[in-house]
Amino acid sequence: MKIIITGSLGNISKPLATQLIAQGHNVTVVSSNADRTAEINQLGAQAAIGSVTDESFLTKTFAGADLVYLMVPPHFGADDLPGHIKNVGQHYANAVKASGIKKVILLSSIGAHLEKGTGPIAGLHAVEQIFNQVEGIDLLSLRPAFFYNNFYANIDLIKHAGIIGSNYGADQSIVLVHPTDIAAVAAAKVEEGFEGKSILYIASDKPKLSEVAAALGSAIGKAGLPWVEFDDTQAYEGMVGAGLPAEMAKNYIEMGTAIRSEILWEDFEAKGIVPVGKIKLKDFAAQFAVAYNG
Repeated sequence: MKIIITGSLGNISKPLATQLIAQGHNVTVVSSNADRTAEINQLGAQAAIGSVTDESFLTKTFAGADLVYLMVPPHFGADDLPGHIKNVGQHYANAVKASGIKKVILLSSIGAHLEKGTGPIAGLHAVEQIFNQVEGIDLLSLRPAFFYNNFYANIDLIKHAGIIGSNYGADQSIVLVHPTDIAAVAAAKVEEGFEGKSILYIASDKPKLSEVAAALGSAIGKAGLPWVEFDDTQAYEGMVGAGLPAEMAKNYIEMGTAIRSEILWEDFEAKGIVPVGKIKLKDFAAQFAVAYNG
């Protein structure tokens, strides 16, 4: 099949492209960075360089493809992050309709069943709604859990304060996923095929935050590393003080409150889903140690 992958060579898109190429598919990777062209070509894919807000570019790139994998790239300079995500989703949907694409895999998120109160995930809820209104396509919306990779943002906090934490507590459970597990599921669904419009949750593990702290601390030689719960103001000020734009910090705080109240997982839990991803917390802890010591 001819497959278009958005997301450049990101944590999901690169392993997904690699797997699909190995399966014999003709893959084009969309990137806004022309400097990525050589690396994309080295994978065995074609590069399409342009902006995800340029519908003419997207339509031309999508034309003739059998399937597109769509994700909204992060935009740290957005004035309205959920609104930006929704707008990119609308550009994607318009290009899908104009190009005649019939199969779409959409990267959404756990918590996207909620319209608001989830920070950036509210934008993905809106994108799901946009695509649910597109007629004549088979749509698979992936709802992965909280990314292990988000814990990399705590490296400086651990090094300088000897703690890890956020605006949710140590005794709470958190549903986690590894990007390579997401890529593996997406590649498998391409091979298996899908019809109609459906939602698929993806999770790798479900520890308590205290267990996350213990595993990461043990891996980096800091046994007993505590998970500390900050209030929303403390967490916001810490993020902004570390250089995160105010809009991003505001959205992450809102997502944290959704984790704290556990509404983020309510649909996942109601469906009785069990994490089946291969990469468990102990596996990620080893990866975290490499980054921490690097």
